[in-house]
Amino acid sequence: MTIDDFINVQETQDVPDVAELLFQRKYQRSVPEFPHHVVAFHRADEGVLRPVCYVHFTDCGDILLGGGACTDERVLRQMTWTERESLRAAGGIYRHALQWSVRHFAPRFSAIFGYCGDALAERVDRAVGFESTSHDHLLVYWTGDADAKRRRQMIAKAHAFGAF
Repeated sequence: MTIDDFINVQETQDVPDVAELLFQRKYQRSVPEFPHHVVAFHRADEGVLRPVCYVHFTDCGDILLGGGACTDERVLRQMTWTERESLRAAGGIYRHALQWSVRHFAPRFSAIFGYCGDALAERVDRAVGFESTSHDHLLVYWTGDADAKRRRQMIAKAHAFGAF
């Protein structure tokens, strides 16, 4: 069994109500009203798609800001043992959704930034290929070649947004 047999990750314009509730539970606010919304859905035996992970990304021209990730532990617990083992072996649902997001968005942006204040999420971000910047909590995934000056400019731009 592969993860793609039971997990479907997609960018969507319409955030499912349950993903909205999940985001509210974690961040005490609504999902941002602007793109980009990435949702990982668990495909249950009965064919029902249940959101299990949500990540928000903000388009800032040449860079993309990623934040607001959350997972639904209740959906994870409802998965079969084999499904949970497949996810565990792959580093978890957030890692799977983040890897999908990086592949999906990389062709359109020079860098993808993450603002991370959670140690577990930071470990996942680093496992996907994000690296430290000179600013606390600000991580970057370089999607292409850029000289040192251009990288500093992109880091400064991302940092100017504060926590995102």
